[in-house]
Amino acid sequence: MTMRPSLTGLDPSITARLLEQAGDVVILLDAQGHVLDVTARSGALSRAPLASWRGRALLDLVTVESREKVRASLDDAQSGAEPKWRQVNHPLEGAEDLPVLYFMVSSGEHPVGAVRYVVLGRDLQGTVALQRRLVDAQQTMERDYWRYREADTRYRHLMQTSQDALLVVDGQNQRIVETNPAAEALLARQRGPLGGSAFPALFAETSAEPLQSLLAAARTVGRRDPANLVLAEGGVAVAVSATLFRQDQMPFLLVRVVPQPALAPAATAGRPGEAMLHGAYFGQAADALVYTDAQGRILAVNRSFALMAQLSAEEQARGEMLDRWLGRTGVELSVLITNLRQRGSVGLFNTTLRGEFGAAIDVEISASVLAMPDAQRLAFSIRDVSRRLQSEERAPDRVSRSVGELTELVGRVPLKDIVSETTELIEQLCIEAALQMTQGNRASASQLLGLSRQSLYVKLNRFGLAAGAPAAEVDEERPGSSVNSD
Repeated sequence: MTMRPSLTGLDPSITARLLEQAGDVVILLDAQGHVLDVTARSGALSRAPLASWRGRALLDLVTVESREKVRASLDDAQSGAEPKWRQVNHPLEGAEDLPVLYFMVSSGEHPVGAVRYVVLGRDLQGTVALQRRLVDAQQTMERDYWRYREADTRYRHLMQTSQDALLVVDGQNQRIVETNPAAEALLARQRGPLGGSAFPALFAETSAEPLQSLLAAARTVGRRDPANLVLAEGGVAVAVSATLFRQDQMPFLLVRVVPQPALAPAATAGRPGEAMLHGAYFGQAADALVYTDAQGRILAVNRSFALMAQLSAEEQARGEMLDRWLGRTGVELSVLITNLRQRGSVGLFNTTLRGEFGAAIDVEISASVLAMPDAQRLAFSIRDVSRRLQSEERAPDRVSRSVGELTELVGRVPLKDIVSETTELIEQLCIEAALQMTQGNRASASQLLGLSRQSLYVKLNRFGLAAGAPAAEVDEERPGSSVNSD
């Protein structure tokens, strides 16, 4: 059995230097656990008020929860048990507690006031800071994970509930990565699941060039206005738009496919050529074409309407009410739809179209009701007539002549009488214009003017217009509409 060399013969100064280098702090205690001396080598301990520790019990220099650990270390040192490293915390005024890992040994029996226990300590502030950073990083990862889960849940919900056909296409090989149920219902047909198949194969050969142009523009610019294409199966005309996004530095395209409404589904069924011609005409027509539901909410518009309304893309109009852009007053669309329901079609309806940036142009509208299998649809053809030469200028001439006559009365007739006569003239002109716009329909004219029918009849009799106006009346009003009384 080999004997370990004894250190009892070492010079006391060497022992002291060894102790100082062995730990960040060295504390010498007497038999009662009071601090006789303390030395700190570096770190936060060297900045602590160590001088105030001398003469005080070590138990009073630690936090409440650390006192049991100090007592256990003193008991082990006194009984000669194997010493253990124990972490305790020192309270510091105006700062966080200072964590220190202590190791305590007994120096044997010594006289009162002599060194009884030697305590070596290691500063754990750096370790605790690393642990705190690790916990913060774990919490950040946990929050990011849950945010990702929430975003993924929202994405899945939107994909599942969207009524539009949505596809995620690989931007490099143009293969379909993911689809929603609406896309499977519209595009799968006899093909089966679309995942992994080539996206261009879904479209007819005549649509190959515009489709590649669309995808190339989306990859370079980020997005492009919808393109009118034709599906390979059934010859259905669709509007296709694509938006670029990146995932793991790889390009992907979010593609939206919207069927174009057909003018006569029963007539074109089984004849893909006619559907293709309709889709081409709808997209390229010089007049603005608009399809709405029975209430006037837009389902589809063509490029000409987007230009008139100062929109950057046709999709911006989808889902909006048509009277957002159409009409001088808020009831013109209501009057137009009422006439459509009663007559089936309306032509030469003059009004204005307001652009997104404030520009207004005079337009002429022709509209008809489409009897679709699932619901009623309205089709509008809007023509810009702002540059059309006016064949008649009767109203302006009449106004100018009336104004000239009125100005001659200045000085001979009180101003209030002149104003009263001018007001009656304007009322008469407005009533005549409303009757002309509604083709003599007094109920619709009262809506345009914001008058009750009774008030309109009174004014017609006053101005001598009752006999000349057509007798046709419309008693039905749109549900929810109201007519203000004068």
